[in-house]
Amino acid sequence: MEEKDVSCREDVKNPLSIFFRDIRSIFKLDELGQEIGRIALPAALALTADPIASLVDTAFIGHIGPIEQAAVGVSIAVFNQASKIAIFPLVSVTTSFVAEEDAITNANEDLQDDKCMEKNEGDDAEAFETDSPSKSESKSLLPKNDSTESICKSEKIVTSFEIVKSKPGKRHIPSASSALIIGAVLGIIQAVFLIAGAKPLLKFMGVKPGSPMSKPAQDYLRLRSLGAPAVLLSLAMQGVFRGFKDTKTPLFATGFLLLVRVIAATFCVTLAASLAARLGPTQMAAFQVCLQIWLATSLLADGLAVAGQAILASAFAQKDFSRCTATASRVLQLGVVLGLVLALVLGIGLHYGARVFTKDANVLNLIGIGIPFVAATQPINCLAFVFDGVNFGASDFAYSAYSMLTVALFSIIFLLILSSSYGYIGIWVALTIYMSLRALAGFGRIGTGTGPWKFLRS
Repeated sequence: MEEKDVSCREDVKNPLSIFFRDIRSIFKLDELGQEIGRIALPAALALTADPIASLVDTAFIGHIGPIEQAAVGVSIAVFNQASKIAIFPLVSVTTSFVAEEDAITNANEDLQDDKCMEKNEGDDAEAFETDSPSKSESKSLLPKNDSTESICKSEKIVTSFEIVKSKPGKRHIPSASSALIIGAVLGIIQAVFLIAGAKPLLKFMGVKPGSPMSKPAQDYLRLRSLGAPAVLLSLAMQGVFRGFKDTKTPLFATGFLLLVRVIAATFCVTLAASLAARLGPTQMAAFQVCLQIWLATSLLADGLAVAGQAILASAFAQKDFSRCTATASRVLQLGVVLGLVLALVLGIGLHYGARVFTKDANVLNLIGIGIPFVAATQPINCLAFVFDGVNFGASDFAYSAYSMLTVALFSIIFLLILSSSYGYIGIWVALTIYMSLRALAGFGRIGTGTGPWKFLRS
């Protein structure tokens, strides 16, 4: 282990060089590349499922009219804010708890395996004391059904050449069951809260009771809220499965720090939707289309973030700093490439595909204004998400929470000032600043070689 530390220190003397390390191998399907792919692709599909569902709703409802489309946009913003407050801490904490219990279970099984191997070796030595064992003696070589042997998962020799492997036993992970129960309960609470409080929540978002958006927004929010228990339950299961891979994440990340972070991260987007709603149905309808595309495509990078978190958590626990450096370099470089590809696809595709969401000329005009912001910010968004995963993998939860809180405070100020001065365009400028600050905050640890990344300066 010490050799790995030394080699890493020789390779990386300047923390900034981590972003260019082995850049020619960015698409190489070596062991690291394959592992990232195995984790990132399924995770990305799972994470983008809900934004894509919202995007489909936006496309269908957009053909009814801009008022209905605007109403759906406000409702989705409220639903997403409530969901993410519950989802993000639940998934992250579940991942950590399941990982810890799984690691303990594996350690206990390894201990039992060692005991069984010692017993088997003793049996072998005793069995071969005679050259030709009799029938009664050969029976003694068969495995016995005592408690120690029944839980042993190592190979057992039953005759001179016959090997029998016991079937893998079921594991009991208490935190997995608890997470599923908590997810279901939180989902029910969320559904009741949103259904009962739809009217005041939408009023807080800027949709007044007399507004033409009020009735359709309330109806959509209440119907969407019925699916909250299923959404939270499925994401709790996602946290369980992540935990079985990410077996080294420490448990000092409390739900409180994660809760602070997720509220800070989502509040800016929710506030932006609220400010757009106050501008009117046409502006809100256009903002809704652009925002859902912006979120759905950017969240593809979260797959890379999940892969980075899982691999880095294990590498940091083993103090394999060389693997830490290689993993961080690879996922960050892939994040930049993904962002550039998305920028190109959206920059060209949205000019021709906007009519999928609406045929209203005024809404289409505003969507055209938003397209450059949606496309140009993709590399920034991807880096911001990947940096989150990298810092989580390094167990830098406190820094992630406090830096996000700082970013949110500045971003809220920009949103309020720019939206009041420049309206629709001002909101998008402020969101661009928000994601840029978020990416810069993520860069802060690795780029300066501080916190868990101080080994880069050693």
